[in-house]
Amino acid sequence: MEKFVIEGGVPLSGTVLPAGNKNAALPLLAATLLTADEVVLHNVPRIRDVEAMLDLLGGLGVRVDRTDGSGTVTLCADGVTDTEVDPELAEKIRASFLVAGPLLARFGEALLPPPGGDVIGRRRLDPHLDAFRALGAQVEHGRDIRLTSNGRGLIACDFFMDEPSVMGTENALMAAA
Repeated sequence: MEKFVIEGGVPLSGTVLPAGNKNAALPLLAATLLTADEVVLHNVPRIRDVEAMLDLLGGLGVRVDRTDGSGTVTLCADGVTDTEVDPELAEKIRASFLVAGPLLARFGEALLPPPGGDVIGRRRLDPHLDAFRALGAQVEHGRDIRLTSNGRGLIACDFFMDEPSVMGTENALMAAA
């Protein structure tokens, strides 16, 4: 195990504020769809993928307010009535598919185009879709992906993903919420 050894006899003091992290912020932003309550997130990075996710959420009807000059974002999904993701917004970001689980959990349906964004290696949607099926959702996969719970709601289950997927796990957890 690696470690840092600090020598010098001078005590350290102070505060370090770590930078916000895209991979932590994106699922948190998507999770705001699970509630009609106002959600305030701090230390949200001001980067392209985060801005694309905020635009996507706004397109679904989420009220988004980013405090100027800070990493604070206030979101409220109390007015969301649309469960269809805009293809132009989805193509900007791979993580656009993170809204599938929250939309399915809260509204019982979602219609999503294939996600866009970066193409780094093999990243299939199968782990997400298999998890949704295991929870009892109906999955129709054509040009777009339609998810429905057929009014029955989703059902708790044990599920093993056939391949590791951090985003698939995040989506499954939000769908099961």
